Amino acid sequence: METPTIRKARMNDVREIHTLLLNVAAEGLLLPRSLRQLYSHLRDFYVIDPGNGGPILGCCALAIIWEGAGEIRSLVVDAKARGQGWGKALTQKCIDEARELGLGRVFALTYQVGFFECLGFIEVTKEALPQKVWSDCINCPHFPDCDEHAMLLSL
Repeated sequence: METPTIRKARMNDVREIHTLLLNVAAEGLLLPRSLRQLYSHLRDFYVIDPGNGGPILGCCALAIIWEGAGEIRSLVVDAKARGQGWGKALTQKCIDEARELGLGRVFALTYQVGFFECLGFIEVTKEALPQKVWSDCINCPHFPDCDEHAMLLSL
């Protein structure tokens, strides 16, 4: 059996990413993304490739939000691969890329506060992220009553 690896997403991964996100969105743990959004932001994504031709086991994206700021979003690990450090590895890939791009900070809106705290993120108010609130959040069905936590990591 081959060892899974993390790689940049490819065109043929989009439908699998979509399925993963929809499954977790159904649990209320993140917002779904449309196929159109996934195709237009494909370059933002990393995936866990199982290495055996099977379906991808997880994904995570780094979205550039504003000058010097990026967002970790759409972090999902399939149930059969959870508890093995893949979420941390995916997030670290995005953090490493943020550093390479010269971003000064990355943030996440999440229900998983403890997970992000273990990676060095601190909780901040959503008002500390005005570009995010007015670019994406304003169009969210949960706005303005969002119950996600804003987590920030200075790089």
